[in-house]
Amino acid sequence: MKYHEFVATVRQRGEYASAAEAEEAIRAVLVVLAARLTPDEAHDLAAQLPHGVAEIMEEAHEPTLQLSVQEFLQRIAAGTGATSRTAEWDAGAVLSTVADAITDGELNDLITQLPSGYAALFGTA
Repeated sequence: MKYHEFVATVRQRGEYASAAEAEEAIRAVLVVLAARLTPDEAHDLAAQLPHGVAEIMEEAHEPTLQLSVQEFLQRIAAGTGATSRTAEWDAGAVLSTVADAITDGELNDLITQLPSGYAALFGTA
């Protein structure tokens, strides 16, 4: 998947008014996701994402945070100034697109590193 395809898919799924709005959601969600993953897993994920999206995963590194799904969504909401419900919408649009852009093996590796509840945000059961 190319960058413009990734953004267009997020824009469609999130029903955003513009590509810029979709890009803001992508950045907000992936910065928090990168902080949740180990550096190695963030690097592995970034390797399968389009150029432009991958850099978000590579540049955004805090120490690995142990965040529940609710805490994950609260951090996204805090970063965007949105409600928790909007953050959940943003996360679903972005993470389901991530799931489509990476291999099944990488998706499995990613989901197994996260607590229960995250799989639904990626569009998997």
